[in-house]
Amino acid sequence: MTALRRHWPRIAITLLPVLLALAHATGLWRLDAIDRLDHLIYDTRLRATMPGTLDPRIVIVDVDDASLTRQGQWPWARDKLARLTRELTGRQQAAALGFDVMFVEPDRSASLDKLRQIARGPLRDMPGLAAEIDRLAPTLDNDAAFAAAMQGQRVALGYYFTRTEKPGAKGQLPPAPLLRAEAFPPGRGYATGWNGFGASLPVLAAAAPAAGFLNTLVMSNGDGVIRAVPLIARYEGDQARPGYYESLALAVYRLASGTPPVRPAFAPGGPGGAAPRLQSLLAGGLRIPVDEAASMQVPFRGPGGAHGGSFRYVSAGDVLEGRLAPGELKDRIVLVGATAPGLQDLRATPVGAAFPGVEVHANIVSAMLDHRLLAVPDYAPGYEVLSVLAAGLVLALGLTLLPAPRAVVLALATVAALVGVNAWLYQRHSLVLPLASALAMAALAFAFNMGWGYFIESRARRGLMRLFGTYVPPQLVDEMLATPGRYSMRAESKTMTVMFCDMRNFTRLSEQMAPAELQTFLNTVFNRLTHVISTHRGTVDKYMGDCVMAFWGAPIDTPEHATLAVRAALDMAEAVRNINNIHRTTGRPEISVGIGLNSGVMSVGDMGSAARRSYTVVGDAVNLASRLEGLSVHYGVEIVASAATRELAPGFVWQELDSVLVKGRAQAVAVFTPLHANTESEQQPTPAALQQSAQLQRWADVLAAYRRQDWAVGRNLLDPLLAADAKKILYQLYAQRLASMALRPQDPEWDGATRFETK
Repeated sequence: MTALRRHWPRIAITLLPVLLALAHATGLWRLDAIDRLDHLIYDTRLRATMPGTLDPRIVIVDVDDASLTRQGQWPWARDKLARLTRELTGRQQAAALGFDVMFVEPDRSASLDKLRQIARGPLRDMPGLAAEIDRLAPTLDNDAAFAAAMQGQRVALGYYFTRTEKPGAKGQLPPAPLLRAEAFPPGRGYATGWNGFGASLPVLAAAAPAAGFLNTLVMSNGDGVIRAVPLIARYEGDQARPGYYESLALAVYRLASGTPPVRPAFAPGGPGGAAPRLQSLLAGGLRIPVDEAASMQVPFRGPGGAHGGSFRYVSAGDVLEGRLAPGELKDRIVLVGATAPGLQDLRATPVGAAFPGVEVHANIVSAMLDHRLLAVPDYAPGYEVLSVLAAGLVLALGLTLLPAPRAVVLALATVAALVGVNAWLYQRHSLVLPLASALAMAALAFAFNMGWGYFIESRARRGLMRLFGTYVPPQLVDEMLATPGRYSMRAESKTMTVMFCDMRNFTRLSEQMAPAELQTFLNTVFNRLTHVISTHRGTVDKYMGDCVMAFWGAPIDTPEHATLAVRAALDMAEAVRNINNIHRTTGRPEISVGIGLNSGVMSVGDMGSAARRSYTVVGDAVNLASRLEGLSVHYGVEIVASAATRELAPGFVWQELDSVLVKGRAQAVAVFTPLHANTESEQQPTPAALQQSAQLQRWADVLAAYRRQDWAVGRNLLDPLLAADAKKILYQLYAQRLASMALRPQDPEWDGATRFETK
């Protein structure tokens, strides 16, 4: 929860695209760009999954350029269409025949009308002429001939619906709609409503057993591309029976399938008693999913046209000229249409910008025969909302909390999951579900999140690096970068541990080295010591000649600051010993260090003048550490620490050195030196640990006797320690003190503290 609170602005900026996508998904604010992207995704997916194979059950008789060249311009005389119909239904034995052509006007090419005009004109007095014309009328009426050719055959004609302020009607619709208005619940306008039509002549409409509308651009989704075609349409005019009429594709399918009845199937009603939503049409045993406009998604088989490979194209001229073998189209579903560019029956579809309109119907019939139907389920908006929410929350949290490489992987994995689930539902269950809003959200969320991270947080991090990069070890800077707003150069008081480390014998060393060699040597030593300090999470304050100053506990709060400082001091002493081992082999003089440690309240921050400032610590506790560093040579140890540091770092074996009064302080301070980390088990101490513990206890008794001015007892206690380690300067120092004090009378104001007037 702390990380979430810390990064809430970045999470909030990442959630903005989520809100936009949700507004689009719920319909509060439809975004055209997302709709266009969804169309693009749908079209791409459709093309990628098309079968691309020939459906031999459906044949398209094409009024192409070759047919027009050989048979004359369009429209052809109806007697020619009658011959075409007889050829297809008789000699070729087609299972069903559909005309993607309309016959709204009478055939003006026939000679019957002209003969009757002559009979009513100059030759009206010629006896028997009118009767002879009436006798020959059946052979001279092309519309009647066409109607006779369709009589008793499974033929479906085409017509179109219109909607105008003043309804118009031409021709004749089927005598009864496919579904009466009463078949649908009241309260909702199912399918698209029309009030006019242009249909076939009554003589033709009465002869054909079926007819279907040709409207295909009803649901073109604003870009003129046919992705869905209505299967039923609602007629609301008064020139035919009101109700729901079927499309040409549905009419042809029903003719070929034995004309099964069609029933609507509804989803459960909405809240508040709302009318149920049309979900599908049941044609016999076939369930055809439809959308709210009663439109069916067209599952195109492949590229359109004679060379598209989805359907066989036969030139209408070849059929009229009898070039097909008898029965070559037996049991085939035949659709008559035009692909000649001048006839303007080309449509824009996802698989082609100039797709033959007749092949759109062919694809629908093919899909119905195969039960290869796409569905836009009624829960598609809910799916869109859930996918946006789930992906948005994952990205908002993951992109914010993960490092950049993992955040990129998470974003890619989220997009892959969205695409994969959507593609699986499409491929496995034929469900068309929205994807664009989720993808657009993911892309914008990634861009917003990374942009915020780079321009806002990275700027803060770069500022932090400028402030602390030269003082603080890299691992601490990395920790600080997680919450850069918490750190600044502003001074504050904190309990910390400070260290002063001074190099001994530096003057003698500098006299034996050339300046360049001395510089290289100092850099090597300081690099080694600085590495130790950084390893133990310390902050280097400054270098002062042959001295380095460091502190623990800032800028990052470090509760174990004293323990880390003591460990660093022990490792620094060990590093100097390793350097001396190298010096012995090269003939250089050895060096030593004195380290002073103190813990306490001190001020830390950016301090100095307008010309020169630095991140440093000041205070009485800092001054004491500097004084303690100077005492190390006096007691013959490498590290001198105050009682405050010893108390905060109990994990070491300590030896008390003295109680001292340093320059600038009025109270005595107990000082100690750490011998090593306390790693021995209290239950099973080693003999060496037992021996050291006994020596330290004896040493404590020596100090107690010294402070109560019992010089003889102190000397007796010290003798065994001197015998065991005669070279130890600390023991030699106290042996001299005890011998000197024994010559003086006891001082009633004696406090056991040693006074140092210089550093």
